[in-house]
Amino acid sequence: MPLLEVTTPALIREFLELPTRLYVNHPHWIRPLDQDIEQVFDPRRNPNFQNGKIIRWVLQNAHGQTIGRVAAFVNDKTKAASEYLTGGMGFFECINDQAAAFQLFDACQSWLEAQGMEAMDGPINFGERDRWWGLLVDGFTEPNYGMFYHAPYYKELFEAYGFQVYFKQYTYKRSTTAPLHPKIIERSAVLGQDPNYRVAHASKKNLEKLAQDFLEVYNKAWGGHSGVNFLTLEKVRKLMKTMKPVMDERLLFFTYYKEQPIAFFILLPELNQIFKHLNGRFDWWGKLKFLYYKWRNSFRKDKRLFGLIFGVVPEFQGKGVDAFMMNHSHQTIMDYAPELEMNWVGDFNPKMMMVTRMLGAVIYKTHITYRKIFDPSKPFTRYPIIK
Repeated sequence: MPLLEVTTPALIREFLELPTRLYVNHPHWIRPLDQDIEQVFDPRRNPNFQNGKIIRWVLQNAHGQTIGRVAAFVNDKTKAASEYLTGGMGFFECINDQAAAFQLFDACQSWLEAQGMEAMDGPINFGERDRWWGLLVDGFTEPNYGMFYHAPYYKELFEAYGFQVYFKQYTYKRSTTAPLHPKIIERSAVLGQDPNYRVAHASKKNLEKLAQDFLEVYNKAWGGHSGVNFLTLEKVRKLMKTMKPVMDERLLFFTYYKEQPIAFFILLPELNQIFKHLNGRFDWWGKLKFLYYKWRNSFRKDKRLFGLIFGVVPEFQGKGVDAFMMNHSHQTIMDYAPELEMNWVGDFNPKMMMVTRMLGAVIYKTHITYRKIFDPSKPFTRYPIIK
């Protein structure tokens, strides 16, 4: 079966169109925006090219029909974040054929070995963990924006090849009308007696402050963990500028201690409820449709919220800051939408899993990040638990 490196507009189109054929009978599949996928492969728009490189292929059958696709990549900032030099593979899509899938996996492994890698994680993104990360193995409902829907048989293909579970990723869901756990109320009340603490909404009119406050909390709370890069102010500025059209100030919660940002809870309207009407296109017609469906979605009683990221800087963890912010955001969230999905929490993060359970949330979807060690004689260990 011919394996073709994607280097021409025609092959890019094959790469993007393959899922529309694979998922034609999957009513919950939502096509990602083409521009979001292509941004990953564009050195002008993806800053990870400064420290890495990527390659992608399509696999065709004897009749010239595309039956599979995949990408492989290395990032100098993350390749040595574990005991093995580790690259990545992702954007995998394939018919239910083990020989085809293994040919795609073999291409990734061979290319990564040529780059000096000893292992590969997948399916992951050539970028941050907030998008295109993990294989969907349970909860085959409509995907959240920035996450892939996968066919159930993909799990068998990955594990038959020798991929092992590196960590599991849980997406939680809760009814916003459900009462908060009494412990959250109690812990919040204690912190509320200290005037040095306050919760405030960020302002889209001051994106610079929003970017700086986000950066300070993110890098302290998340940066430096295994596989998580520190962000730069320039990168956060671009992120906030990109998100501005869909952000709602009522859903941007920051906690301050003596006016220093110490925690955030960032939520967005679930964008795939809008983008599912665009069929991957965000041209001028797609933008008009986006504005129309965004307006229409604002009147829906069943609209959904998506908890993008939650974090507390280490020196304030365990002091009730999480409960303080949850309590202050609860009424706003309840008024906004009846349902909240929370961005994935890794099984390596028991503290955050406990906080999520205290909110009354239940696991709704499960993704898996796999690892394949190229030398089978070497030991495999799972992602380290965050203490």
